[in-house]
Amino acid sequence: MSSDPSSSFIPARARYVRVLSIAGSDSGGGAGIQADLKTAAALGCFGMTAITAITAQNTCGVRAIQALPPQLLAQQIDAVVEDIGVDATKIGMLHDAATVRVVADAIRRHRLERVVLDPVMVATSGDRLIADETVEVLVRELFPLVSVITPNLDEAGWLLGREITCDAELEPAARALVALGAPAVLLKGGHLPGAVLTDLLAQGGGVRRWSDARIASRNTHGTGCTLSTALACQLAMGQSLSDAVGHARAYVLAALAAGADVQVGAGHGPLDHRHAPVATRRVALVV
Repeated sequence: MSSDPSSSFIPARARYVRVLSIAGSDSGGGAGIQADLKTAAALGCFGMTAITAITAQNTCGVRAIQALPPQLLAQQIDAVVEDIGVDATKIGMLHDAATVRVVADAIRRHRLERVVLDPVMVATSGDRLIADETVEVLVRELFPLVSVITPNLDEAGWLLGREITCDAELEPAARALVALGAPAVLLKGGHLPGAVLTDLLAQGGGVRRWSDARIASRNTHGTGCTLSTALACQLAMGQSLSDAVGHARAYVLAALAAGADVQVGAGHGPLDHRHAPVATRRVALVV
């Protein structure tokens, strides 16, 4: 006589808060999928991935990029969403137009909500990570489907066709990016000179600013990836967009400070993602 071993399992009453990262792999571990998983874990979320491209890179730069087949990317997203489910999604490096279209189709097909798009175009080292012809498709196909985009000033300048050189240009630039079709824009001002770092959130008719003292550190690789994933985690936990930005920024600033005195490689090292980890967050299971 045999018995079903599953009959002895504790009945499930909860599930984890789930965050999907659709992004490229960083072999150096400081940015991309690797940074996203570290961030999600540190913030108590269950991280999942759909890898768009594989890069050969370290703290000094990017040596090679190989995009994965679009069909394989679609299968990764489908496999995760159909079985585990997703509370929020972060989108990172989308190297070519075909990849952008696959992700846009997946958002529509699965009706994904709380989507954060980090339009990764240039690595911290200065290496370009996206083809020129992809930008137009990115704006047309993805901007209207996401909750917020999180460009730095280089990426915003590329999208708008003009440089952003001072604090006074931040708000007009953010509003111009909203006019391109994004419902909200978190414009990161860290590339401006000065002792104060200012980020700006534009959505609807409102604008909110955050300003903090700049943290002196060479270890800034993956800062944008980390911020966008932290933002997705906060949205997955039910925060409003404005509150989520505030919490995500606080996490990144603390990770920068915690990792400032560490050397990893000869170039731009990573943040200390695990400076203050929390237990994995659970919510009631709805059957």
